[in-house]
Amino acid sequence: MVGSFGDGLYAYLLPIYITGTLEANSVEVGILYAIMSLSTALTLLLAGTLADRYDRKKIMIAGWIAWIPAPLIFSLANNWLQMLPGMILWGVWLGGPTTTAYIVGTADKSKLTLTFTAISSGWSFGYIFSPALGGYIAETVSPRAIFCLGSILYASACFILMFISKQQLVSHEQSPSKERNSFFDPLKTRKLLTLSIFFASIWFVLMLFRPFIPQFLKDKYGYSDFEIGVLGSILFSGSAVLGILLGRLGDKWKKSYALATSLALCSVSLVLLLLFNNFSILAIAFFIAGGSYTIWFLMGAIIGPIAPESIRARWVSIPQAITVFSSFIAPFVGGVLYSISPSYPFIIGIVLTLFIALLATTKLFEE
Repeated sequence: MVGSFGDGLYAYLLPIYITGTLEANSVEVGILYAIMSLSTALTLLLAGTLADRYDRKKIMIAGWIAWIPAPLIFSLANNWLQMLPGMILWGVWLGGPTTTAYIVGTADKSKLTLTFTAISSGWSFGYIFSPALGGYIAETVSPRAIFCLGSILYASACFILMFISKQQLVSHEQSPSKERNSFFDPLKTRKLLTLSIFFASIWFVLMLFRPFIPQFLKDKYGYSDFEIGVLGSILFSGSAVLGILLGRLGDKWKKSYALATSLALCSVSLVLLLLFNNFSILAIAFFIAGGSYTIWFLMGAIIGPIAPESIRARWVSIPQAITVFSSFIAPFVGGVLYSISPSYPFIIGIVLTLFIALLATTKLFEE
């Protein structure tokens, strides 16, 4: 929650900062986010290997350490190209498979989905006030000030994680040879391959339009940084509340039903975004859109339990890396579509999220 508060100060307003202060165009914004996604995909596989070899607590802390200099680089950038080192560091996601493996290894299995979505809600709670505060500071003080505060809160998150318990696995020499040799073998199974392709398609669609929502609000409706920040806060309020409800739905019925619901809510929210330039209606749209921010954690709840414990982090890192790698080009595609018409990325998002939501309810994803 502390780390996400720092992240929320600038993350939601970052596309506006890049286009406004640094005078980049929508295609260049897409390139930056594509590079960030590529960095994430590459570090996920590294994280999986490290998390099964060393203390998972240390790997999670290392992930936050990599984030500390990123906002400082953003604050010093004079053009969009100078943002590149920061975007690469911001894309370092050592905590992805590490956190998933850590949670699966410690959580009550009967409440596993709720545990994942509760942590998702904890992350979202940090975003509830920070986008609005970040927008206020950007307008009244300086956009660069929010980057410095973000770096300080990232460092605080590192310190807080020092108080969690360690989770050290047996060495590879002690692990069964069957598990030691199965790093890429899981993808030979139909279930994991299907899930990997499925989540990859979801992430591609989400990254097609997400980076351009703040820019759309500014370009199309003329909202200020503060108003956009308030809507961002409402978005993560919805994520915090709906995350708990979706977790209970997943544990009581099926995890795939929780996933389908979050995608359907996302589709409805995009319809409202395109049709109404009314702050109250947009507030509702952003609240229900918050449900889609639990999808990464729902992926962990679905994939994590079917992985062998001794190689769980590496096993989980493969579909996570495929998911992110497949979507790294999506922001660039979204930028091109946005430059043609600001509505295009969102129209495509409406159709595809609804289609994938329906697909999630089929027998293809029976548990």
